[in-house]
Amino acid sequence: MPGVPQTLDAEAVRSWCAGALAALGRERADIDAINVYPVADGDTGTNLYLTVESAARAVDAVPAGAGVAEVIRAMAHGALIGARGNSGTILAQLLRGMAAVLADGTGDGDHLARALADAADAAHAAVAHPVEGTVLTVARAAADACDGGGHLTEVATRAYAGALTALDATPGQLAALRRAGVVDAGGRGLVTVLGALVETLTGQAPNRPAAPAHPPVLPADGCVAGDGPAYEVVYLLDADDRAVDRLRARLDELGESLVVVGGDGLWNVHVHVDDAGAAVEAGVEAGRPHRIRVTHFDTQAAPAEPAPPAGRAVVAVVPGEGLAGLCAEAGATTLLARPGEPPTGDELAEAIRRTHAHEVVLLPNDTELRAAAAAAAGAARAEGIRVALIPTRAAVQGIAALAVHEPDRDFDEDVVAMTAAAGATRYAELAVAERQSFTSAGVCQAGDVLGLIEGDVAVIGHDLTDTARTVLDRMLSAGGELVTLVVAADTPETLTPTLEQHVRAAYLAVDTVVYPAGEGAPPLLIGVE
Repeated sequence: MPGVPQTLDAEAVRSWCAGALAALGRERADIDAINVYPVADGDTGTNLYLTVESAARAVDAVPAGAGVAEVIRAMAHGALIGARGNSGTILAQLLRGMAAVLADGTGDGDHLARALADAADAAHAAVAHPVEGTVLTVARAAADACDGGGHLTEVATRAYAGALTALDATPGQLAALRRAGVVDAGGRGLVTVLGALVETLTGQAPNRPAAPAHPPVLPADGCVAGDGPAYEVVYLLDADDRAVDRLRARLDELGESLVVVGGDGLWNVHVHVDDAGAAVEAGVEAGRPHRIRVTHFDTQAAPAEPAPPAGRAVVAVVPGEGLAGLCAEAGATTLLARPGEPPTGDELAEAIRRTHAHEVVLLPNDTELRAAAAAAAGAARAEGIRVALIPTRAAVQGIAALAVHEPDRDFDEDVVAMTAAAGATRYAELAVAERQSFTSAGVCQAGDVLGLIEGDVAVIGHDLTDTARTVLDRMLSAGGELVTLVVAADTPETLTPTLEQHVRAAYLAVDTVVYPAGEGAPPLLIGVE
């Protein structure tokens, strides 16, 4: 057939990636609607779409004329760094397993068959406790259906047919699916991706999976898979293989739905836990976690059919892992902002969508994020989500806003109360100068301690504790009832006791509260309310 590729070459991979993204875009609402396992949070289709969207961006960045190895590896790498949710993380590993074979092969049917087999093995190995009736089962069936190889189009068609048959059988393998009357959502997404491959290679779209005759049947208590952990924790991790082996064991003790995918020093970690902070700290012990996302699972089930979301949520940007856990425990979805790695507007918009809430309060907690936060809020509003952007300029203002947040209160009243609490909190930050420069307080040298009040350098010192004490005195000279100290992991342990004692001695009516910021935060953040 004219225009149909005879091998899975670079252009065919590009076409497959674009086709998979388009297909998931068409079907993600249907896939979201049948998402009942492992958590009925209605986001599997969206997560798979975002994962492939990241893969497509990576492929688009590969120069024209590049070979199949470069394109397929870009597709796999893009999926790895952008993987979302349980199924998205597994799909990233499937693509990585395929890339390892296809990058060095001839692109014929035999290589595709071997790529699918290796991909199924890799994905199965990445999941701590594999369960039959999930995307893993569908992936294995696709590989088994094309065992022995053959012509490229025949192999792809047999893989799709095998996956479709396995998908139809998933309700008989998993009780949660059987009770709800649906097939596995992750498996349905993989069938969609394989269908795009068939269309790329044959020029014809295969038959789509049949839609469920009725919406999913959810138990009266709104819980399909049982009472599970409260948080989903996801992060990228720079670490070696041995450290990752120890991390897997630690996270397996902490939670469930553990998937760790990747290799060659870069990993994507996904786990459901009750202690989000401990899951992040485990990553810190193993290597360097980044792009950390902590999501609090809604206590209600996912909608039984595509419908406007309900409820209220808070999305907060924080500068350290400890604060991510703290804000998550307060019910917020968090994004980590590391030095030089602030979240983009697209990432903020995605975080808003992931809450599945009709009303969202966005706390950027950084003046530099104002434009990105405004763009994210605008994008979410265009999708019908009511978003209130509170222009918090520091994490301590976000903490103050969260402290008065009441999700059962009228939305406008809640936003007013949170805005007032944030606005009533003056903020300061201690930082260490990296080079000589001119500041509003004079010339500083590399290594000087800078005390910034409301974003401007107010104090230049040589000792962290002395500078912090001076900053506190200047802030409390205007009055205050509560001092909040947010301390980074590498800040000297003697700092906070010294400051607490100073406040008690000099300001009798002022209380002090201390929060650990973890790795990646400035040495000290100060809030005065």
